[in-house]
Amino acid sequence: MTITICASIKFWPQIVEVKKQLETLGHQVLTPPHEVPNKDGEMIPVEEYYRIRKEMVEKGESLDWVWERKNQAISWHNEKINQADVILVLNYEKNNIANYIGGNTLMEMALANWLKKPIYLYNPIPEGVSYFEEIKGMQPIVINQDLSLIK
Repeated sequence: MTITICASIKFWPQIVEVKKQLETLGHQVLTPPHEVPNKDGEMIPVEEYYRIRKEMVEKGESLDWVWERKNQAISWHNEKINQADVILVLNYEKNNIANYIGGNTLMEMALANWLKKPIYLYNPIPEGVSYFEEIKGMQPIVINQDLSLIK
């Protein structure tokens, strides 16, 4: 089956590892974009893009190209969700929140839900987040890190 991984890009090393494990199980795996074009159109790692974006915000510089790239990355990943049979949300600890699911990932889950694609969570739903009920309402399947449960 085709599985699209959804996660914070902060989890890139885990995304790569889980992708390998899923491929070993015979799945085709689509991941978030790991590179985006910079201001000059040259491809850069998303970690570099986020560093530049943060610096530009702090300096009060023009961010037009930054938001264009963000929009482009969202669109690219939404297309991968559309192509998939299911999505797998990798939700690890981030910002002192266990099983973190951020804004982009929540939007991706909503898209998968609208497309009627099963949503798998690698770890349980994060507790204490304001959008707990929205996640619960999408009825994700929590696999507790057992990739063999994705069917």
